[in-house]
Amino acid sequence: MKRILGVLLIAVLVSGSSVFAQKADYKFGHINSNELLSVMPERDSARIELQNYSKMLQQEMEAMQVEYQNKVNSYLEKQETYSDLVKQSKETEIQEMQRRVQEFQATAQQDYQQKEAELFQPIMDKAQAAIEKVAKANSFTYVFDIGAGGVLYFSSQSIDILPLVKTELGIK
Repeated sequence: MKRILGVLLIAVLVSGSSVFAQKADYKFGHINSNELLSVMPERDSARIELQNYSKMLQQEMEAMQVEYQNKVNSYLEKQETYSDLVKQSKETEIQEMQRRVQEFQATAQQDYQQKEAELFQPIMDKAQAAIEKVAKANSFTYVFDIGAGGVLYFSSQSIDILPLVKTELGIK
């Protein structure tokens, strides 16, 4: 009896969902957001600015490491001539310098990530706004991002909206 009820329930659900699917008019689209972002002109200037920022951080890090290494080398060369008090002072200075180098390295990584978000978030927001505008104007029910890797399959009935979004953004 339970088995018959279960089969009937499944049959009702399946037939109900097929009726629902027949009545609904869904329009699916897809876009490769990575491809869209790669053709946006703002991306190139943001990438250059981020590379320059990275070079500046790298140069500062290298200068700090050179200064640290020079202090260590100087200490090692002259340590036998130092009194215990001077030795202790120099060792403390070297340890402090090493701590500052490590702290700078950690902070620089965070600053780089923050700068990257600051530069690229407006570009991603602009792309998202254009996608939404195109999707609404063309009555899409869903737009899937095939560049994100989450969509395993899309049929030939799904419409690639990349050309529409590029036109919306004024990109050829």
